[in-house]
Amino acid sequence: MDRTPASRADVCVVGAGPAGALVASRLASDGHDVVVLEAGPRFDFAERERRMEAAIRPAHDGSVWDMGGERDAFSASGDRYYPLNAARVKGVGGSTLHWQGMVMRLHPSDFDGGHDNDDPAWPIDYDDLRPYYADAERAMGVAGDADNPFAPPRDGPYPLPGFPPSYSDSLFAEACESLGISMHGVPNARNSESYDGRGPCVGYGTCQPVCPSGAKYDASVHVEAAEAEGATVLDRVPVQRLETDGGGRVTRAVYATPEGTEHAQEAREFVLAAGGVEIPRLLLLSQSEHHPDGLANASGLVGRYFMDHLFAGAGGTLDDRTRQNHVGFLTSECHQFYDDPGQTVERVADGETVVPATDEPLSPIKLEFLNYAGPSPVELALSADEWGDALLDGLRDAYGNSIAMGGLVGQPPRKENRVTLDTSTTDDHGNPVPDVQWSWGPRAERSMRRANDIQHAILGELGVDVSWTAGPDGEGSGPAYHHMGTTRMGIDPEASVVNPQLRTHDVENLSVASSSVFVTAGSMNPTLTIAALALKCADHVGERL
Repeated sequence: MDRTPASRADVCVVGAGPAGALVASRLASDGHDVVVLEAGPRFDFAERERRMEAAIRPAHDGSVWDMGGERDAFSASGDRYYPLNAARVKGVGGSTLHWQGMVMRLHPSDFDGGHDNDDPAWPIDYDDLRPYYADAERAMGVAGDADNPFAPPRDGPYPLPGFPPSYSDSLFAEACESLGISMHGVPNARNSESYDGRGPCVGYGTCQPVCPSGAKYDASVHVEAAEAEGATVLDRVPVQRLETDGGGRVTRAVYATPEGTEHAQEAREFVLAAGGVEIPRLLLLSQSEHHPDGLANASGLVGRYFMDHLFAGAGGTLDDRTRQNHVGFLTSECHQFYDDPGQTVERVADGETVVPATDEPLSPIKLEFLNYAGPSPVELALSADEWGDALLDGLRDAYGNSIAMGGLVGQPPRKENRVTLDTSTTDDHGNPVPDVQWSWGPRAERSMRRANDIQHAILGELGVDVSWTAGPDGEGSGPAYHHMGTTRMGIDPEASVVNPQLRTHDVENLSVASSSVFVTAGSMNPTLTIAALALKCADHVGERL
């Protein structure tokens, strides 16, 4: 592949994940000359079934998407260890290659600081993103039903009909009704019927880490669309630094090829879309005489306010068949506790309080009804020591009655949580690696505990023998791998990195399309908001061009 710079580029996009792909596709379709620089490889679609089979084998260890090694070295020096390489994929398609595919809009209360927990407001509101949310849903092919009474307002139906509730969802339904808790569908970036040249979900059940059929959206769809419109996409070209004219404009992105040669791509506008860890890292690596603390870092906030969502869950076994792992993604959730996480839970029949109300500041809580509790029969068979009839008996005993709930709570923005450079460790090009300094904080712990209380109430009403809990008082809780907040958006240049148009305050032709601009985390999966912000960013870049 020719990895020399394009002779002309209106826009240089760094990163070929969902944000970079959507920015490139929109700007290329508008007639602009676009170059995309991606650090990782271009994966062969025909290899997906092999990667899926590798992922389910007990002998497999590591990422099926080739993460790890010197290229992806990192540090985690915070109070809590952050397993960064479990969270990301470098390559064309980015982390949408292994994501679960859930796509919810943030609530108006997320933007206006209306959660009564001291979270700051964003400099934009829900209505600013509302048309971009709709565009993003069409672009990704979101399947969903308008049955969620707690969802923010929308204009028109989802592009595709939603997936029906799973069998295990039906088991939860009676217990939830008994406690006055609502269940509703989950919007998925996954085809429920043929859409945009891709077929419907065929039920491999291995959605994480591989969808072999292509029914689940990944960003390679819009990378290919951008290329069809004339964009140039280079893979395996990690950007080493951004260089400026000595003042307020980036002139070139310096990148390395697999052979070790350095090239520089010039452009009129630059868009960073490499995620909430690599974007601040690149800005810090781009320090110079004119930008001694790193590029776009006059505020000193590049890398600060790193946030993630924390997983809270509980599960066990039921004296009933649950058909676990027949579906590899969620079909039902509960957002009842999103805007009012401290509300009372009472048994409807007798008014008995099961979970008392609280006035303590909490993060929003999103509850999930898991379709993939416990092992699959394939996993059990591959790891078993028995054969023949003994294996069959073992599978019948061990499979089919596991059931569980999950949930997400968002971390408040904490300045001490950050991504910085570890100068004692370098990558394969001699650059300092990212150091993730991460801690939970008391509000996140309270919110996880609150989610666990509600989950235990539902599981108890269902008659589940609870055998595990993931939360602050149990094991297994950790990040949901949603990197947010490291180049936060704001109006005040001293208190933020980018403005409401996603352009950096300090550098007039440098924009950021990423969850790194999030001011708060909310508790919804962030990819739809990333996509909406990317489309908004593309429009602002196009206006300047």
